[in-house]
Amino acid sequence: MGFFKRHQGRASYELFANYSYYLPGFGGMMMLFLLFIIGSLLGSLLSGIFILAMGPSEAVSSYSMLISYPVSFIPPLLYASAKSRRNEIFDTGYALDSNNFGTKGGLVAALTVSLATIAAAFVCEPLSAALPDMPAYLEEALESMTNGPLWASLLSVSIFAPLFEEWLCRGLVLRGLLSKMNPTGAICVSAAFFAVLHLNPWQAIPAFILGLLFGYVYYRTGSLKLTMLMHCVNNTFATIFSRIPAFREADTFMDILSPWKYAAIFILCILILASAIVIIRAIPTKDARMGNCDKIDPMSIV
Repeated sequence: MGFFKRHQGRASYELFANYSYYLPGFGGMMMLFLLFIIGSLLGSLLSGIFILAMGPSEAVSSYSMLISYPVSFIPPLLYASAKSRRNEIFDTGYALDSNNFGTKGGLVAALTVSLATIAAAFVCEPLSAALPDMPAYLEEALESMTNGPLWASLLSVSIFAPLFEEWLCRGLVLRGLLSKMNPTGAICVSAAFFAVLHLNPWQAIPAFILGLLFGYVYYRTGSLKLTMLMHCVNNTFATIFSRIPAFREADTFMDILSPWKYAAIFILCILILASAIVIIRAIPTKDARMGNCDKIDPMSIV
C-alpha cells in the first residue's frame, strides 16, 4: 500500500512520471507510430467538423490546429501510460526528464543548445534547397499553420509541437531504444522516427538532422526540458521569419543574402555547432548505454 500511495503523490507533481517504466523497442516504436496515425486521422476529422461549423477562413484553420494536433497524440499517450503502469511494480524505469547538465549548469547548457539549434537549422538549408518544389496543397497546409493569429501559431508550433513531439520522440522512443541498442544506433533510429512523423520529405530531411542533435543532447543530459527548448527555438524562429515580408517571398536565406555573406554565416554556424557538441560531450554520462537518463528502481519506492 505504501508504494501505491507514494507513487500516486509522485505522479501528481512529475509531468512524465506515468511513462517512466515503458521502454519501447522497435516493435513498440512502430505501435506508437501507428497510434499516432490513428490519432492524426481522428484529429483531422474533428478539425474538419470545426471548420464546417465555423466557416472556412485562415483564422479558423489556424484554430483548428489547436484541436487536431493534440488529439493526434492521445492514442500513443494512453497506450504508453497503460504499458508503463503494467511494468512499474517489477521493472526498472528511467526518468523521461533528468537534470544532468555537468559542472557548467543548466543555464549554460540551455544557451549552448539553443545556439546549436539555430546553427544546425541554417546548416540544413542547402539540403532543403536541393529538394524539388513543394506541392501546392502541402505548401498551403503549412502556411495555414503560420498565417493565422500569431498567438495561435506560436501556441501550436512553439508549445504543442515541442511538448508532444519531444515526449514521443526523445522521451519514449529514444529512451526505449537506448535500453535495447547502442547509443549511436538509438539516436539515428529515433531521428528517423522523428523525420517520418512529419509525413513529408520537405520537413523530414531537416527534422532528421535536428533529430540527431536533439537525440545527442538528450543522451548526454537526460533532459527533456532541453530538447523541448531546442524544438521551441527552432519552430519559433521559423514562425517569426515566415511573417517578415522579405523572408516570406524567399525559399531560403540563399535567396536573400549575397554569396559571401551566406558563406560566412554558414562557416560561423558550423563552428558554433561544433563548439556546442564539444561542450555537451564534456558532460560525463552515468551509464554507457542509457547516458544520463536517471534510473528509477521500483523496489526503492516504499
